[in-house]
Amino acid sequence: MHKIALPAAAISMAFVTASAFSSDAPKLTADKLYQQNCAICHGARMEGAVGPSLVDKEWLHGAPTRDNLVKIIAKGVPEKNMPAWSPALTNAQIALLADYVAAGPKPASAKAMATPATAATAAAASKAATAATSATAADADGIDLSGFKLPQGFRISVYADGVDAARSLAVSPSGIVYVGSRKAGKVYALVPRAGQKAEVITIASGLENPIGVALLNGALYVGEIGRVIRFDNIDQHYAQQPKYAVVKVNLPNDKWHGEKIIKAGPDGKLYIPVGAPCNICDTDDTKHAKIYRMNADGSGLEEYARGVRNTVGFAFHPTTKALWFTDNGRDELGDNTPSCELNIAPKAGLHFGFPYCHGGVLPDPKFGAGRQCEEFVEPVAKLGPHVAPLGLTFYTGKQFPEAYRNNVYVANHGSWNRTTKSGYEVRLITLYNSKVVSDTAFISGFLRDEEVVGRPVDIATLADGSMLVSDDFGGRIFRITYEGK
Repeated sequence: MHKIALPAAAISMAFVTASAFSSDAPKLTADKLYQQNCAICHGARMEGAVGPSLVDKEWLHGAPTRDNLVKIIAKGVPEKNMPAWSPALTNAQIALLADYVAAGPKPASAKAMATPATAATAAAASKAATAATSATAADADGIDLSGFKLPQGFRISVYADGVDAARSLAVSPSGIVYVGSRKAGKVYALVPRAGQKAEVITIASGLENPIGVALLNGALYVGEIGRVIRFDNIDQHYAQQPKYAVVKVNLPNDKWHGEKIIKAGPDGKLYIPVGAPCNICDTDDTKHAKIYRMNADGSGLEEYARGVRNTVGFAFHPTTKALWFTDNGRDELGDNTPSCELNIAPKAGLHFGFPYCHGGVLPDPKFGAGRQCEEFVEPVAKLGPHVAPLGLTFYTGKQFPEAYRNNVYVANHGSWNRTTKSGYEVRLITLYNSKVVSDTAFISGFLRDEEVVGRPVDIATLADGSMLVSDDFGGRIFRITYEGK
């Protein structure tokens, strides 16, 4: 029998609503119970995530017996932030979970798939991320940079400030960084200055929540709520209050989840999502809750993916070219469910579950009747409840050590309606063959003793291999450099 470790690391297994286990709810298997309630913190195959691994051969809380495991699940470990699952789960369900965890994971785990060298690389990144050190920079413009935590050898600094409501980032070949905003209604150009912060130039103002920016064929495309605009030859004209053209494409202009990011794909097309105009509603027969792609002039608009509640960030894998995207989970099911998602759409025509299934495992109480979660594409990773994952990137630079390259970095903007705040950090998700091996904090410290000092939004890489992170709370762009050996 596998021994179960519950070490001193904080554990925060997800709660479920009591209604999920009402007498008329469908009977759940042990695997479903685990995936629905435990996987979010302990990993889909018990490998560990925000909570510890459940396959380590050491016990820190009582004797290595099934009865003790039942007790731990039922009563929790309050000092480690693991909740008591009784009475949220019945005695029979707790016993089922205890047997399932005691039996250990199935052989085909993500770790087992890795070659020794690859597994070691992923482990090195995970270990480095865990052994975080304080940022080496001093206070800057009202924010204490020493309060940020990064892996050893990394340093955080302020690349630009005065970038009100900074959201999406796009870096041109010349090194100019274009930034969208939200309620500021502005688009900015950040012009690098040797030995100084970047100069902030406002390209346009008076726009409607222009959060999305993308570069294609030398033009800057900006996504507003109800339209897409284009600034031609932007690198030559950014400082001259350039004129823009409206791209002829018909998109919904709902305010709820109506802000639109925009990205250029490896196929030369522009990808743009339309969020659900609600917390939860049936959108399959509408233009909502979908990702679209179109030609650069707005023609050829076509649906690429559906069942996507509200994605505010996506990127294309540097090797496979597949579309990876974050999705924000629905509200009003409690503090700890459902999980926000990281998804892969390697081809057009896939359905990712909204509004019928959440997090790949949780049928919706209202719209899930008669549907099975197995009908839909399962998330490649569950990112946590209400963490609000927004921008993501694959780091392809050369400045960071090899263990940090070609992996996914996700900006968790942070919860707005959770009793105890969650998110407020940049996560490093290490991969092997597009499978998640580990999920660890890369930058934390945007939340300090429940006080918000920043909210990360998007991530981009400069030509020198340093990383930029936008913060719409402080109106800053942070720069991450590696200065270790």
